[in-house]
Formats: sequence, structure tokens, C-alpha cells
Amino acid sequence: MGDGPLFAYRALLQAGELKPDIAQGLAVEKLQSLHHALAKYRPSLGEAGWLARFGLKKTQPGSTWRWNSGAGDGEQSAPKHGLYIFGEVGRGKSMLMDVFFHSASIAGKKRVHFHEFMRDLHADIHRWRQSPSRGDSDPIPKLARAIASEAWLLCLDELQVTDIADAMIVGRLFKCLMDDGVVVVITSNRPPGDLYKDGLQRDRFIPFIRLLEARLDVLELNSERDYRLGRKRGLQVFHAPLDERSESALELAFARLTEGAVAMPHTIEVHGRQVRVPLAAAGVARFSFAQLCATALGPSDYLELAGRFHTLVLSDIPLLTPDNRNEAKRFVTLIDALYESKVTLICSAAAPPESLYPEGIGAFEFQRTVSRLMEMQAEDYVMREHLG
Repeated sequence: MGDGPLFAYRALLQAGELKPDIAQGLAVEKLQSLHHALAKYRPSLGEAGWLARFGLKKTQPGSTWRWNSGAGDGEQSAPKHGLYIFGEVGRGKSMLMDVFFHSASIAGKKRVHFHEFMRDLHADIHRWRQSPSRGDSDPIPKLARAIASEAWLLCLDELQVTDIADAMIVGRLFKCLMDDGVVVVITSNRPPGDLYKDGLQRDRFIPFIRLLEARLDVLELNSERDYRLGRKRGLQVFHAPLDERSESALELAFARLTEGAVAMPHTIEVHGRQVRVPLAAAGVARFSFAQLCATALGPSDYLELAGRFHTLVLSDIPLLTPDNRNEAKRFVTLIDALYESKVTLICSAAAPPESLYPEGIGAFEFQRTVSRLMEMQAEDYVMREHLG
């Protein structure tokens, strides 16, 4: 058997874990080419990065890149530093990235969700600002060098820029990373030209878009099939009562919908506050009732979660009474946010929806939530497009 993502992908097809898909096949061919290019590549930090691998040389400081073809030098724009894969949700972008990442037999590699990457970057910048010895130096080149020294293959899943501060930081950081020879593989729902679309001061973000288009091969994964919806078809989403069977059902649903993607904790920022997501992958987040409804979260937090994840797996919903009315109110707010964004809710509860809040003050008002919980179990709701 051969080596690389193409052969790993074919093995998944043969095992019946994936179905043949022309668009995915083209994307994995691109990833296989990158895999071969990485086989003997080693970055030269502070020098020309890809020069050592691809025979490129830079004649003088400030001059253009040139390609050494063996038959004479020809002009070449900046060398490609990786791959940018975009496409609609559910097309298999994260899965292909994982196949590529796990098949890369190099030590210096890192695979991370873009939001996690930005969280860590902001934390590093904050520490630098608090350092008494920082002086007037710019932290971005140093942070880029630290990232490059740790991992010269960087796989970033679900790139999305919604904030001008992030827009400015990532543009400068990525230029430094690529200048240091870091190979970048990115997945996104949007093509580079649509990133931060209609954002504040977007003209300041355009250089980053141009950088992505110049330095990365851009590939659209335009499969006609939404595998995410296919995985949801026929899925039971409400499990009661709370027992080993319902917990096992949630485990199986999470594994089925994430389809082997690496699940990790995430942190999202809402109005300057950090909201922790215990486990998430491939647009699916997992929480317990206590983590979402017994902590100080509000409508803006739930709306942000509903916008970012197409499916929420929620465990251990208890019986609701006036004694836990604060948790019940948060649960009502959560369901409203999920419903409006057409998020699929897969949950385990102490009782069916109509028996969750059986009596007492607040039970009558809860009937609206009961109605929504009933509707959210229907297949026509589950199969609707996420509005995040």
C-alpha cells in the first residue's frame, strides 16, 4: 500500500466508511501532491523557506522570486506555501484535512481549529504586552517565529474572520509565517475573496486576501452532496430517560456526525468574554445541561453557539421545577436560539418534553419550549439548512 492521504482516502472508500465523490477525489489528489512535496522539505527559518525544497532562489534583497527549472531562470511570483480548501458545510473539508494531517510523517506539524489558534495568539500577545522587557518591538514576527519553530506544517480548520482586530493580526502573522517557510493548509466555508465580507474597514483586510491568493493554491470543494445532512438522516435526537442507553446514544451520534474528526475543547469570545466549549469537531459541539444552563450564560452566548455549530449534543437535562427556575429560564433561552438558527439538538433528558416541567410556577410558560422540542425532533427540521 502506498503512502499519503490518497491511499488513506482509498482505504476508507474500500472499507465503506466513505462514498465515492469526484470533488473529494480531486481535493485529495492535490493533498497527495503536497504530501510528496513535504517528504524532503525542511524550512530554513529567516531565509527563503521553500527555496531548499523547490529549487527557488532569491537573487538580491527585495528582488522577485525566481524558479530554478534547470533550463534557465524564469520569473515566478511568490512560491506557493500550501492549500486553501473552501466549500459549503458538510462537503468533507475537515475530514480531508484530517486524512492529510495524520498521513504526514513529519514531527513539526500542528492541526488546530482557527478559533483555538486565534485564542492562543491573543493570549500570547497579551503576555507580551504585560512583559516589562517588551520595549517598542513588534510581537508578530517573534510569535510567528515561535510557531514556525514548533510546527512548519500548520493545518487550520474553519478559517473565519469576523473582527477587524483579528483581520489585521492574521494578515501580518501569516505573511511572517510564510516568509519563514511554514506550509499552511486551510479550510473555510468561504473563498478568500469573501472573507470578512462587509466587515468594518475591510479595505485594510484586502492585503491578507491577496496574500492567501498569491501564496496558497485555492481549491473549491464543490461536491453536490451534503454529507452532514446524510449523516443526520434517520437519527433519533431525543433520548429519555437518563440512563446508560441514552448516554451511549449520544456518544454514537457525536461519533457519527463528526466522522472521525479530532474533537477538542474550544473557547469562543462573546463581547469580550470567553465561553468554553468542552468538546467540538466538524461543526458539532457537546455540552452537559449543567455546563450550558447552570452557569452565567445568556442570550448572546447561546446565539453565538447557535451561529457557530450546526449540531448541539446536550446531555443530562433534568426535571425542571420552580426550584431550578434559573436553569429552566436559561434552557428556554437556549432552545429559542437553537430553534431560530435551525441547529440540530441531540439530547438526553429525564423525561419526554411534555413531562420535563410538569407543574408549578413557570410550567405553563414552558409549553412553548415543549412545542419547539417536539418540532426539533421531526426529520424535516433536522434536515433543514443551518442558518448560522
